[in-house]
Amino acid sequence: MRLPIAIPSRGSTPFDVVTLGLNSIDYVALVAGFPGRNSKQRLDEFARRPGGQMATAAAVCARLGWRASYIGSFGDDDLAEIGRASLTDEGVDVSAAWNVPGAASQFAVVIVDRTSGERTVLWNRHPGLKIGTAQVSRDAVTSGRMLLVDCHETAAATQAARFARQAGIPTVVDVEKVRDGIHELLSNIDAIIAAQPFPAALTGYADQGRALAAMASEYNAPLVAVTLGEEGSLALCGGREFRTPAFPVECVDSTGAGDAFHGGFVAACLRADAGDVESIMAYANAVAALNCRGLGARGGMPYAGEVEAMLMARSRA
Repeated sequence: MRLPIAIPSRGSTPFDVVTLGLNSIDYVALVAGFPGRNSKQRLDEFARRPGGQMATAAAVCARLGWRASYIGSFGDDDLAEIGRASLTDEGVDVSAAWNVPGAASQFAVVIVDRTSGERTVLWNRHPGLKIGTAQVSRDAVTSGRMLLVDCHETAAATQAARFARQAGIPTVVDVEKVRDGIHELLSNIDAIIAAQPFPAALTGYADQGRALAAMASEYNAPLVAVTLGEEGSLALCGGREFRTPAFPVECVDSTGAGDAFHGGFVAACLRADAGDVESIMAYANAVAALNCRGLGARGGMPYAGEVEAMLMARSRA
């Protein structure tokens, strides 16, 4: 089945994808097992790595060969310079991002269990980093062929999505939490891709398929999907369910897997305009799996050739 989303032609805009939302610097602690309460434990490894939902998704798209632009707020500290450099080094344009005087950059402490690759995230975001609707530039938002937003600041994301839709640019959201303004945001989105707990929290339906159907009906979105970790993903498009199994990898760290999935989804759409849903979802799952090979949110970001090889291996199995 073809994905019913029309993407502007290549070369019609300066970028292929624009992302708007969070960036972060993560302090990643790798441990032999998750620490118990009131305990002490030796670190197996400790590293400082770039992260953040939309910054990571932009970096993934760039790594896969697409022209990416990131819109968001940085602090005015050393972490901001590290965050900016982590994007520009991948070829992501950050000219529409800004630094906030007197604000500390967003950071997180990420505890990763070596035995499973599962992670626990403790994050901090300075209030000055909030993105207001007045900071959402129509020109910047519509400078790509697709727009990807997160749900952290719903008013800004909604404004961006409206600008994109008015310009005929398809919109995608990475949504993980029911926040004020979430209904208005989702009403302006073409592809809703949710974290595992979100559909049930939003609709009250424990069954994922029923929850996705309710979301598709409520928001009239051409595609609604949920990421399911080791179980892959479930998508609903044109009234049909598409279950895509995850790709097996040796998981070092699952941090950023969802962010990579969203970047992979956008890349798959750009890779094959009006491509079939099965192929798009498989591509996104492959990108997410490969991203788990290294420590940190972007530790295992794949190149396009690696994704193609993984897809080819599955087709031959």
